[in-house]
Amino acid sequence: MRYPNIVQARFVRRPNRFVADCLLEGAPVTVHVKNTGRCRELLVPDAAVWLTKSENPARKTAYDLVAVQKGARLINMDAQAPNAAFGEYARAGRFLPDTQSVRAEVRCGDSRFDFAMEAGGRTHYVEVKGVTLEEDGVVRFPDAPTQRGVKHLKELQAAAARGCGAHVVFVIQMAGAERFEPNDRTHPAFGQALRQAAENGVQVHAFWCRVTPDSMNIAGETPIRL
Repeated sequence: MRYPNIVQARFVRRPNRFVADCLLEGAPVTVHVKNTGRCRELLVPDAAVWLTKSENPARKTAYDLVAVQKGARLINMDAQAPNAAFGEYARAGRFLPDTQSVRAEVRCGDSRFDFAMEAGGRTHYVEVKGVTLEEDGVVRFPDAPTQRGVKHLKELQAAAARGCGAHVVFVIQMAGAERFEPNDRTHPAFGQALRQAAENGVQVHAFWCRVTPDSMNIAGETPIRL
């Protein structure tokens, strides 16, 4: 996946979840933040950030903030990027062998899954979670409590009990992580639900991404410790 019209700026502050104040070529500009998570360890004063300019001239904010430099790591923080990157990866046949089709935003009973795939003679349901939180080489999810995430894991577990393939995919929006872990410190219920799902037929995957200021693509697997 690739962004058009990328420019570098400096982060100043974040008045709310949706916008940030930055300096672009020395001039102040308010931009849309494509991630409503906390991201406190990423958006620090004077951090280098990358913006993509919208092609819609009627927008209130002309730019979207999509990436940030954290030390030696360039981290994509666009909340929509993990699904886009995984969709490309899956449609290229790199996730499941013998993939016949990949559909996004699929309803199954009372549940809605990010993807449904036909592969190997059965239906597989996939939920994708983007990961931006990194500490000392370890990446964790979530960075804030997510009851919605717990619900997704229970829905996947129910799909596995019906005989479907069930997968939760953590797309790590950076390179160089040593391993992935659930963030028990921030939301122990999510970690418990993830371990329970893994014990009951849900396959857990973690993939790291190759990130540039104007692109992100899944590049390989990252070890998981539950």
